[in-house]
Amino acid sequence: MNLHEAQQRHADLAAQIRAHDVSYYTLAKPTILDVEYDRLSRELIDLEKQFPALITPDSPSQRVGGQPLGEFKSVRHVLPMMSLDNTYSRGEVREFVNRVQKLLPNAALEWTVEPKIDGLAVSVRYENGVLATGATRGDGTTGDDITANLKTMRSLPLRLRGGDLPSVLEVRGEVYMPIAGFKKLNAEREAAGEELFANPRNSAAGSLKQLDPKIVALRPLEIILYGLGEVQWPGRAAHLPETQIALLEWLRALGFKTPEKPQLCSSVDALLEAIDALDAGRRKFAYETDGAVIKLNAFAPRETLGSTAKAPRWAIAYKYAPEQARTRLNGITVQVGRTGALTPVAELEPVFLAGSTISRATLHNEDELRRKDIRIGDLVVIEKAGEVIPAVVGVVADKRTGRETVFTFPKICPECGSTAARATGGSLDELGVVWRCVNPDCPAQVCGRIEHWCARGAMDIEGGGEVLSAQLVRAGMVHDVADLYLLDVFKLTSLERMGGKSAQNFIDALEVSKKRDLWRLVFGLGILHVGTGAAKALCKHFETLDDLMRADADTLQKVGDIGEVIAKSITSWFADPLHQKLIGKLRAAGLNFRSTTYQATPAAGVFAGKTFVLTGTLPTLKREEATALIEARGGKVSGSVSKKTDCVVAGAEAGSKLEKAQTLGIKILDEPQFLKLCGE
Repeated sequence: MNLHEAQQRHADLAAQIRAHDVSYYTLAKPTILDVEYDRLSRELIDLEKQFPALITPDSPSQRVGGQPLGEFKSVRHVLPMMSLDNTYSRGEVREFVNRVQKLLPNAALEWTVEPKIDGLAVSVRYENGVLATGATRGDGTTGDDITANLKTMRSLPLRLRGGDLPSVLEVRGEVYMPIAGFKKLNAEREAAGEELFANPRNSAAGSLKQLDPKIVALRPLEIILYGLGEVQWPGRAAHLPETQIALLEWLRALGFKTPEKPQLCSSVDALLEAIDALDAGRRKFAYETDGAVIKLNAFAPRETLGSTAKAPRWAIAYKYAPEQARTRLNGITVQVGRTGALTPVAELEPVFLAGSTISRATLHNEDELRRKDIRIGDLVVIEKAGEVIPAVVGVVADKRTGRETVFTFPKICPECGSTAARATGGSLDELGVVWRCVNPDCPAQVCGRIEHWCARGAMDIEGGGEVLSAQLVRAGMVHDVADLYLLDVFKLTSLERMGGKSAQNFIDALEVSKKRDLWRLVFGLGILHVGTGAAKALCKHFETLDDLMRADADTLQKVGDIGEVIAKSITSWFADPLHQKLIGKLRAAGLNFRSTTYQATPAAGVFAGKTFVLTGTLPTLKREEATALIEARGGKVSGSVSKKTDCVVAGAEAGSKLEKAQTLGIKILDEPQFLKLCGE
């Protein structure tokens, strides 16, 4: 193929991929199987390797994330990015509408109501239809240049659709993290020994502040666009949309994701009804929304009204009161995790909130504790962050009696008395936030590592939970995970409430675990930042544990999903003499050090390009076993049902996922049907 032929093929591939990106990420209506999409992407990347001149800023290949930045550059907004005035009062909404009507006495006003997405405001600038710059709002006048991070988001087009485009188009909107993505990310962070994000908004903001775009590319960020900044369209200004509703339609035609179900209202009563309707339905949205944005629909009267120094006079945000509860903070304890992280936990008077009774809530870290000035004895306000994690959001300061006490964060480990230090090595650690116990033999860390090793997602050793792990460590029988394989029935039955049958079952489970696939062992080792996704990616690339151990940081970063931070963590872990000794003990115990599931996966298995969802309890298969069967045949498993789902495997007590699949007409299999497809 010569350069001219390559240019034509590259243009065709890029156009196809952009169209599929819009269908999949913006419209949620995929028109191609994942395996075919991957084939197109690989062909494009291969062409660019052969002809580097084909690489352009808007090429689909540029989404994977470039080199880490030293710091963010500043971007000055041509038009200020203003915030909105907020209200929690329906009466103030009426006052707002009346105030606008007085300023426009003869106008028949129409209003739009859109979900107020709880994310991070950004501005995206296109020049001649190609993404040029993306920036945060910052102080409204100047923000940070986050172009490289925004490019990783496939719901944001790198090139606009259509041929008749402005020479400059600045679009404004919100970057957010979907609730499902937030839950998955926190589960992965917990498994990898990292501090959890407090809520989806914090996770989105923290992701966009990463200096390494490759890390951002791993985060499930989305973007919704809803407004305009600077527009240069010589001779065509009159053809710009004249209303908010028309603007949203135009933005969708250009390839942007826009707010769902905007409502058009012609009276204040209709406006309040739309706000209530949005409140009733917002919990079904894929993202968090904390209010409704009310805007004057027509743009011409907006120009007449203008703005104050901080906010436009033609819009307001009605904030929904979060579901919160007040309760007494009786004490603060510090938990020590398997990586040594010290996490403060609020011990509360039990209180019912959002469907469950809460008696403990995270305080995240020492800096958060100080920032909120939380004291033992305080009356505190709690809510479920992301409707998932109970968190203390503040104190009721005017209820203080003077008997409250400031909590002194320990600088020694409460479990073993060793020194605690603000370690480095991860995005939050680098900010000096996380205190860690430096003693690798700390009983709490050892217990955590044993429990993690035995967990279903790791080596899946039945019976090796928190209670048994603590007993084994207290009795001095186990000092690391390899010691588990030196246990026998006689030793186990010496433990309290451990009978002969239970002891034998645990020994049998240990024996079975020796044959587990390598990715489970790699994840089970508890290497900082290495979750299940990273472990599987590594075992697709490295056939044996020895191959992985020999890899340097540069080699590791060539593996998909492995960035600089994870690569350094892996090389540091394997370089530690204590860890090398542990690997030797595991080798002597006869554990499998070879990757079979992912190394043996055919390029196009029977489930290639298919997305499965598992729900309910299957008769014989564990969730992890069914997942392995799907992945080994080229498919992937998702945690939620959507139009992108190809098949749902349902067992006993399948709930809302099964109902949604039936509603969408998605194929549903029971276990025997599923196993037949697998060829089992």
